[in-house]
Amino acid sequence: MKFAPVALLTAATLALAACSEDIKKKPAPPPVPVTTAKATEANVPVALRAVGRAEAYESVTLKPRIDGQVAAVLFTEGQHVKQGDVLIRLDPTDFAARLQQAEAAVARDEALIAKSRADTARYTALRDRNFVSEEKVNDTRTNEAAATANLRASQAAAEVARLQLSYTTIRAPFTGIVGARVVFPGSAVKVNDTTLAVVNRVRPLLVSFSIPEKHLARLRSAFKAGEMGVDITLPNDKSQHFTGKVIFIDNAVDTATGTILMKASLPNEDEKLTPGQFLNVSLILDVLEKAVTVPGEAIQQGADGNFVYVVKEDNSVEMRKIQIAAADGSLTAIASGLVTGDTVVTDGHLRLTPGVKIRDKDKDAKPADKTEKTGTEAPKAQ
Repeated sequence: MKFAPVALLTAATLALAACSEDIKKKPAPPPVPVTTAKATEANVPVALRAVGRAEAYESVTLKPRIDGQVAAVLFTEGQHVKQGDVLIRLDPTDFAARLQQAEAAVARDEALIAKSRADTARYTALRDRNFVSEEKVNDTRTNEAAATANLRASQAAAEVARLQLSYTTIRAPFTGIVGARVVFPGSAVKVNDTTLAVVNRVRPLLVSFSIPEKHLARLRSAFKAGEMGVDITLPNDKSQHFTGKVIFIDNAVDTATGTILMKASLPNEDEKLTPGQFLNVSLILDVLEKAVTVPGEAIQQGADGNFVYVVKEDNSVEMRKIQIAAADGSLTAIASGLVTGDTVVTDGHLRLTPGVKIRDKDKDAKPADKTEKTGTEAPKAQ
């Protein structure tokens, strides 16, 4: 019986050795499937993004300068018009009659002044021969001056009547697009009250947007240095891009929002954009030349800031902190932490920890694609 403890100890030692061998033989976890991408070199624009609204470069609401009645509407809704095109005619009958009356008064006063001048000349000659007094000559001169003043008043009244008659024809003040019809033949219009038509100039087009005041110093510096470009897209269609340039920075910050108003002009030659639209505005401040870039999906947020998983030569990953310089669409420019040629993980981050082995799903898929192609082409070869 005194050999029993020794036997038990030997058995326990053998069992522990067997367990150790089992642990050593336990296979390593399989590599984590991920998607990777190479850090590349590219020129990346430094941009500020904002939401803007399109505005007409020029816009005018046409209103009558006289009371009257619409005689004819000579445009169609949405028509392109040129400067000087006739849009609406008001009934000119009353104003034409007033002009004739004023012109008749001018003719009368011209006749009176001709008579007054003749009288002045005649009485001046008689005074020189001592047939009339100096007082009579002064009276004729006064009559001539009064007739001259009456003529000027009549001429001014005729000019007013002529202008009022011209106001019966409403023309396009500039080249643009006319809006909806709001008056029709027979409509009564009131001076400076009734809206006759709205004309907008949309080539070029303005886009107004606001930028936080913290960027003001940089904005003014870039604006003074030269043309500050903008890239504009539609909210629901990022495939179409419209380029323009900043033409205006407001002279004061909006105290309610802490932003400053800016305006950009773009050609809009094809008129794809129209006043009132909301637009995405990307304000280009600078361009980073030959920057190290990675897809934005590779950037992860951690407690200490941004980081990426970098694939090492043995297919394990390491966590590397980075500093972001700028972002442009799907690409992000890295200020520090990466060099061109580094391989970073773009998908599959949730299962990663430093030192974990990975396998590239894209590389695994390529041989399968080749096999599949071979299998489909084999029957054709037979």
